[in-house]
Amino acid sequence: MTFSLRPSYDGDPELAALVERLRGYLDGELADYEREHGVDRTTPISRALLEPVWRRSRELGFYGIHLAPEFGGQGLTHTRLAALKEEVAAAGRVLGHSVLGEMGGPLRAGDVFRVATPHQLGTYLLPVARGERACCFSLTEADAGSDVRAMSTTAVRDGDGYRLTGHKVFSSAGPVADFAIVIARMDGTERSFSAFIVDLDGPGCEVVDGATPMSGEHIESDVILKDCFVPAANLIGAEGDGMRIGLGRVTVNRLLHCPTLLGMTRRALRLTLDRARTRVVNGGPLMQLQAIQHKLADMATGFYAARSMTYAALADLDAGTPPRLEAFMCKLFVAETAFSILDEAVQIHGKEGLTQGNDIEYLFRKVRMFRVLTGTSEIQRNGIAKGLALLP
Repeated sequence: MTFSLRPSYDGDPELAALVERLRGYLDGELADYEREHGVDRTTPISRALLEPVWRRSRELGFYGIHLAPEFGGQGLTHTRLAALKEEVAAAGRVLGHSVLGEMGGPLRAGDVFRVATPHQLGTYLLPVARGERACCFSLTEADAGSDVRAMSTTAVRDGDGYRLTGHKVFSSAGPVADFAIVIARMDGTERSFSAFIVDLDGPGCEVVDGATPMSGEHIESDVILKDCFVPAANLIGAEGDGMRIGLGRVTVNRLLHCPTLLGMTRRALRLTLDRARTRVVNGGPLMQLQAIQHKLADMATGFYAARSMTYAALADLDAGTPPRLEAFMCKLFVAETAFSILDEAVQIHGKEGLTQGNDIEYLFRKVRMFRVLTGTSEIQRNGIAKGLALLP
């Protein structure tokens, strides 16, 4: 893999063409849309703001592009999808999360497409793929984050359905979602969990503003369930399949978070190189100082290593060899390396890097979150250690 801050993908002409079209949309039409609507990173998301992006992204073939053809996608490999996710993050568009369908779209629904019934597909998921409906994923609770099995949300059988009671937090895309995929403990059990599709406008369900993450984005909701009736037709899979459905996509998700991190880090590297070349100190560019040169050298080397290992693991995944141990390693190394690079980027930018509204300051906060999201770095180390113990 050649080091580049603008990958060319010459060995994959189809991907190269996709990337060029995506770059054109992100830097052109979508950038214009954000300017016209005065969108910045603190702008609360709304359906009125996002729906035009969903529709246009679908028209261009990007929205849900990873889905199988029968669901309206192109069945992209994980490697190709990762390349697109990296480009979205590298572009720095505020609404980039809606181009491929991460904010309430088909990427948010994840593998539920594969286990859904025809009713669930027709009523809920295919409309999501078309950009007509939106969903969120509700697993986390205030006292059940890393230890998700400590959740207190319960499901009680009630005739031809279930009654759900509990309080979910950090439901990303909740402010724009029509329904949530909720994981709940079966009443009277300790380790049996089920997954349900819950209509967010139904009786017994309340959606309230969630906590604002350190990135400053208004994209989270709490989902409060009080004796909320869910018909049996909305049970995903069988009773007891909830944790498998909720966590079964984690290996893939760990890997697919990495390209997003890589894209943000790539953007930070580009901005920092530009800063070092143009910032004049003592009559010369910052880039002339050996201390700055060494920082940049270490930053670029770390990025190259993180990107190389991520795409190697993705290639294994596409080849049919699930890289479980390697996924833990990638999530750990990419998150920690990206944060280290952003820390140096702030240092090189000086006062500008500490100023709210500056891209580097935002990227520093955003990247810091990924040392916790999808499993903390400590959880990744636990997974690596367990994997090492099983090696022959």
